[in-house]
Formats: sequence, C-alpha cells, structure tokens
Amino acid sequence: MKKILTLILVTTPFLFSTNLNSCTGCHGSNFEKVALGTSKVVKDMSITEIESTLKGYRDRTYGRAMKSIMKKAVISLTDKDIEEMAKEIKK
Repeated sequence: MKKILTLILVTTPFLFSTNLNSCTGCHGSNFEKVALGTSKVVKDMSITEIESTLKGYRDRTYGRAMKSIMKKAVISLTDKDIEEMAKEIKK
C-alpha cells in the first residue's frame, strides 16, 4: 500500500503539467539527481540522449522500473516539445 501511495504522489504532478518544473521534483532543480534511485543523471546526458530517451518513454520502447511513470509524463509531448525540453535542460 505504501508503494502505491508513493507512486500516486510522485505521478500526480505529471498528469497536469509537462513543463520542466514537473520534472525537477524527481530529477532535481538542475537535473542532477538520480530520480527515485533508478534513473540516469539527466544533466550528464547529451541533447540527443535526452530526446531519444523521452521519445522512447513516450513510444514505450525505452525504460524499466520507471517506464509507466515517465510514459504519463511525456505521452502528450510532440517531437518538437521534446527537442525544446532537451535544449532547455542542457542550457
């Protein structure tokens, strides 16, 4: 039950927003954190890696433990949205 409640609390912001602020809760304000103890550090990834990872989550071709959380976070993003997000993260 505790895991279910944690999952709900973590994913709820993604259901209402896909801006970078919704990402920083797990990934850190500078994308420096290992989200929920499983992700790569996003700030260390290239723009191309960020884009392909987000597109993979969206298309269900990428991911392990956090696949369902990230799918909800990026499902409505277009390729252009993802490209802009990746560039903003790498600023």
